[in-house]
Amino acid sequence: MNPHSPMETLDSAPAVLSVSQLNQAVARTLERTFPLAWVAGEISNFTRAASGHWYFTLKDDGAQVRAVMFRGRAQFAGFTPREGDKVEVRALVTLYAPRGDYQLNVEAIRRAGVGNLYEAFLRLKEKLDAEGLFDPERKRPIPLFARTIGIVTSPQAAALRDILTTLRRRAPHVQVILYPTAVQGEGSAQKIAQAIATASAREECDVLLVCRGGGSIEDLWSFNEEVVARTIAAAPMPVISGVGHETDFTIADFAADLRAPTPTAAAEMAAAPRADWLATVESHADDLMRAMRRRLDNVSQSLDWTSRRLVSPVAYIGRERLKLGGLQTRLAHATRTPLTQARFTLRHLQTRLAAQLPDTRNDRARLDELTRRMGVAIQRRNERRRHTMTALSGQLELLNPQRTLERGYAMVLDQKGRVVRGPDGLRPREIVTVRMAEGSAEIGIASVQPTLD
Repeated sequence: MNPHSPMETLDSAPAVLSVSQLNQAVARTLERTFPLAWVAGEISNFTRAASGHWYFTLKDDGAQVRAVMFRGRAQFAGFTPREGDKVEVRALVTLYAPRGDYQLNVEAIRRAGVGNLYEAFLRLKEKLDAEGLFDPERKRPIPLFARTIGIVTSPQAAALRDILTTLRRRAPHVQVILYPTAVQGEGSAQKIAQAIATASAREECDVLLVCRGGGSIEDLWSFNEEVVARTIAAAPMPVISGVGHETDFTIADFAADLRAPTPTAAAEMAAAPRADWLATVESHADDLMRAMRRRLDNVSQSLDWTSRRLVSPVAYIGRERLKLGGLQTRLAHATRTPLTQARFTLRHLQTRLAAQLPDTRNDRARLDELTRRMGVAIQRRNERRRHTMTALSGQLELLNPQRTLERGYAMVLDQKGRVVRGPDGLRPREIVTVRMAEGSAEIGIASVQPTLD
């Protein structure tokens, strides 16, 4: 067949794509090519659908792009964008296949400039966490029965009215002390720290609330300052942080002993409802009353049962006396019979023992005689040895050098203590010792004469 025939050319032609297949392929290509990225722009044509999804256009001076944020992501945004808002979105580049529109699938949104603040927030949080400022071990428990509650917030804040209303409703008996301060604006962080330090120095409240209402991250930034966190951690009383809304987190929340999602929730955590405590006390009183009643009923019943068992003391003593008499008789009988048997056995054994004992009188007499003779022999032997020792002692005394010295002789010793027996052992100018009967003397040798034959 001809390789260039029309039939073969048609068979080898590429597959024809539908529009849907083309758009889907383009969408997959875009999603694989462009990872999640932050995109900055201005909100335009914002629409919130009945389904909860957000549709808007993100634009700048030179271009625009459609964007969608589905309800599952939008509910965690923390704010609702408005026309003209400068925002930053974290989005996936994709294509809406039905219309072939290129768009951004937004997963997170924040106001423009929040990124730098958030990075500063994370850096400070990491630093203080490494120092142990957020350790659970240093968190103090909130007292169950707070008598005085301190509040650090602005006197004009709506949060203060909410807190006072909540405390008045739940625990009207609790004393409230306000430590007024600015909660936003220039220098507000130092003012908040000063108010907390004032409460710490006075030590007049059992728990301290550090609160303010909701707002943007810029509005809440005073509670992200290091000075506020360190002052909260150094406070002697437990501190509850109630800053912003439930989705707002600040450094003060981590440094505090307890975080409340809102200022109203902070007031609820600081003081339990008095009605609940009164109801609990009444319930305990009722339980105690029922327990006492049950106890009295049980004791009364036991008393009735015991009184029925109680008999006359005279009759009881009579019965016990009869029992005692019977026991005495049994004891006497039980004791007498073994004793009689033991005595009979002892006499029988004594008789058998007397018949088996040998006659040792002759042996004892012979032993006494041998003992006497041995004593006499030892005495005589000692006498002989004593005479011999006396004779040897006399002979030894005759040979004692001291006796010779006592007769007028002397003994010459050299410097080494050896006896000098002749002039050969002496040297001129040598010092010798002359030992006599009653002492000794050191003598220098002037000269030595040889022995004359």
